[in-house]
Amino acid sequence: MKHRLILCAALLLAAACSPKGSQDYAAYVNPKIGTGGHGHVFVGANVPFGLVQLGPTSIPQVWDWCSGYHDSDSSVIGFSHTHLSGTGIGDLFDITVMPVTGPTTPERGTEDRPDRGAWSFADRTREICEPGYYSVPLLRYGITAELTATARVGMHRYTFPASEDAGIVFDLENGGCWDDVTDSEFQIIRDEQGLVKAIGGCRFSTGWAKNQKIFFWAEFSRPAAQFSVAENPANDSERGIQRKPLYGYYTLGHTEEGEQVLVKVALSPVSMEGARANMNAELPGWDFEAVKASAREAWNKELGKIQINSADKDKRTVFYTALYHTMIAPSVFNDVDGQYRGSDDLVRKGDFQNYTTFSLWDTYRAAQPLMTLIHPEKMNDIVSTFYNIYKEQGDLPVWHLMGNETDCMVGNPGLIAFADAIVKGFRAGLTDDEIIAAMTATATRPDRGQDLRMQYGYIPADLYRESVANDMEYAIADGALANCADFLGKADVAATYRERSHSYRHFWDPELQFMRGLKTDGSFTEPFNPIYSRHETSDYTEGTGWQYIWLVPQDVDGLIELFGSKEAMEAKLDGLFEAPDHIEGENASPDISGLIGQYAHGNEPSHHTLYLYSMLGRRDKAAQRIHQVYDEMYFNDVEGLAGNEDVGQMSAWLVLSAMGFYQVEPAVPRFWFGTPLFPQMKVKLAHGELTITAKGPMDGYIGSVKLNGKPYDKPYIEYEDLVSGGTLEYTMVK
Repeated sequence: MKHRLILCAALLLAAACSPKGSQDYAAYVNPKIGTGGHGHVFVGANVPFGLVQLGPTSIPQVWDWCSGYHDSDSSVIGFSHTHLSGTGIGDLFDITVMPVTGPTTPERGTEDRPDRGAWSFADRTREICEPGYYSVPLLRYGITAELTATARVGMHRYTFPASEDAGIVFDLENGGCWDDVTDSEFQIIRDEQGLVKAIGGCRFSTGWAKNQKIFFWAEFSRPAAQFSVAENPANDSERGIQRKPLYGYYTLGHTEEGEQVLVKVALSPVSMEGARANMNAELPGWDFEAVKASAREAWNKELGKIQINSADKDKRTVFYTALYHTMIAPSVFNDVDGQYRGSDDLVRKGDFQNYTTFSLWDTYRAAQPLMTLIHPEKMNDIVSTFYNIYKEQGDLPVWHLMGNETDCMVGNPGLIAFADAIVKGFRAGLTDDEIIAAMTATATRPDRGQDLRMQYGYIPADLYRESVANDMEYAIADGALANCADFLGKADVAATYRERSHSYRHFWDPELQFMRGLKTDGSFTEPFNPIYSRHETSDYTEGTGWQYIWLVPQDVDGLIELFGSKEAMEAKLDGLFEAPDHIEGENASPDISGLIGQYAHGNEPSHHTLYLYSMLGRRDKAAQRIHQVYDEMYFNDVEGLAGNEDVGQMSAWLVLSAMGFYQVEPAVPRFWFGTPLFPQMKVKLAHGELTITAKGPMDGYIGSVKLNGKPYDKPYIEYEDLVSGGTLEYTMVK
């Protein structure tokens, strides 16, 4: 990895931007971290957990452009109002807007045909990116674009050159990578003089989200005489498009040198009228600077929930950028009046804040537990969202995007996050029976390999691909269900699903000490190579045999039994880091990255593994490897992430671990000690503050712990002790 330092202009101007007497945490964020390599992070303007992520979208439609932006490329087809951050699949990029001068053609354009399409290169040397604000000059047009946002409205400010043929293009055709428009509409709203004062419409598409529906309402600071609409030139039956209006052109005509034109675009999952109401509620005026300041204030409020003491500016930047990344999603997915579009495509009105963009196979591990600590005010809404998804589609969410179940990745990760929230006291008014019904319906739905698992007791490798990964993730969810059932006093349910959570034992090869694919005849998959990967078609999901030994957080005692002793398991765990640090196979998964031996920090199944040392009583070894990850996998650079950001999970691992602990077990409200990153942290809680201090050598390990001045002898800290606040004191030793 290259280590050239990348800093946004926002960091250089931080002191000037900071309100007098307040801490400007946003100044510590470098949104360019993770824009190189395979980080796939979003760059643009948004507010925490907002529906709108307004930022540039580039020409390429391949894997490393899943967010629409990559450090290696400066092309811009326009500024889209929805983006994903850190995903391994591309979608969204809805309602793309591009200011232009001169003739344009209604198409995406390519770099080898500079005369086609409304695209431009951006001047990255003058790019400004900071939380809540983005700006870049467009070289082709001599226009400077500035962006800011509220939760549901994107605001644009375009500074034009002197021109006689200026305009603004609205693009409803182009979506993210594998997304295609299926229906679209423009509605033109004129004032009494016949001038265009607003436009509305919709963009329906299919891609990762198979039935995505977004409505919009746009207003302009300068009325225009004409808004022309261009249809696609011919029917495209393969994509289901029959001459739909795909492009609109807002004619400005003459512009003076330095003239500024503002555009507001509101989104709604429900209707054009809903989008208009969202704009009237959130952004009725035209004060760009006020909206920009409000967005920064929103970020400072959320980033300020954790205060750190560090003289190392790069570590501070890396930490606050990680915290920032954890709050791009989940995203608000309802109108200001509470209406939202459900998983069954029906419009409902809820008494809760509905959310979307749940990358749960990734985020159940750290990002969701982090939310239970620092965003408790949102957790009942998250629980309500999950429960209503269950009522609408028959099971808890897997990977939910824009009201669509993508069923992406393996297992029942939504069940894990749901159960964890329940045992931490976030019930959203649900009864015990409603909670149990949602979980058991999810755990017994006969699809995605669960039918085979219920038939055979495990998922056979000769009947289902990625069988080991699927089964082991289902087993984790069963463990979470059992723990939640115990919490609710449902002993019979707990016993049933705790037994099911042991299905991973079928895959144990006692001779080689690996989890291996097991066929219906009881034989293991052959040949076996523990560092081999075949993307999406082996026995493992984005992993190797080495990484899947440890995916048993629900039953670590049972895993120790398989090894025969703690010492034997510890020796094998040592071997993980001593194994060859490369992957074999012609079609190896690109997600297996950030290798230390065969430990892969760049992908989520490994994220709990370092803490198994703590569970084995070797906090010293845990600290050694955690420090190594701190130093090697997170840094202040465009390639400063070990793998995909994965909608906040990669960063949430750092934020939680920096506090000196990590939640390993599903729906068990306790966090195992690791090693802190900073000598002092203050965490704002719902009813107080938790101060975390570390005394002694910071490159050592935790020798002893005190809570509120009294010795704390457990190897983990209970969730209830954390959220009660006070002082958590580590004494570090070597």
